[in-house]
Amino acid sequence: MPEATNVLDFVAPVGRENLAGRVYEELRTALFEGRMRPGQRLKIRDLAAAMQVSETPVREAVVQLARERALRLEAARSITVAGLSLQQYLELRTIRLELEGLAAEAAALRITPGDLGTLERAHAALAAAEAAEEATAANRANWAFHHTLYAAAAMPELLSLIESIWLRNGPMHAFLYPEARPTYPGRHRHLDIIEGLRARDPEATRAALRADLMEGGANLVALLGRQERDTAWTAPP
Repeated sequence: MPEATNVLDFVAPVGRENLAGRVYEELRTALFEGRMRPGQRLKIRDLAAAMQVSETPVREAVVQLARERALRLEAARSITVAGLSLQQYLELRTIRLELEGLAAEAAALRITPGDLGTLERAHAALAAAEAAEEATAANRANWAFHHTLYAAAAMPELLSLIESIWLRNGPMHAFLYPEARPTYPGRHRHLDIIEGLRARDPEATRAALRADLMEGGANLVALLGRQERDTAWTAPP
């Protein structure tokens, strides 16, 4: 398994206004985009240095993300990125199919030309990143695509629920490249989603979104299954 990403690589400096909120958003985005890997250990001091802030706003953000089950506080100074078991991943995927499918339906009726352009650019960036084997860029583009789609539904409460799940699901995407790259039996399902949106067809858009989650995540499900079987096989009695 690849080594954990260096803490300095996945966060950026933040401005001085409303530090706690800005630190929280920076860490949250890193989780959404799969820039942090499950099990990765974090240190408040290192995070603070990377974002060029004091430790207090970082500590506040970490505590909030731990409440949201995206991070784990295992001891006074031990912070790790939370992961998901195969069972948890599949349960959350079942919920995502409903919530994200509902958002896709609503987006089909409310999508703007600007949103469509953003989706097309995000997918083009994803395809280019995959071709160049740039995992971080691919995960960033994938989150941009999905978040734009769900925001286009103009249902802020629904978007908040979806984001709460992606906080926990996002780090799992760190396993996608190269171990579990998304594959599809036909063309990429993002193209089907865009086609459904252009036609303003809620049912087709929802069906394409559901197929994207099922087909695109199939290799990740298989990888999690292998990891759990290997762990069970090597664990001491």
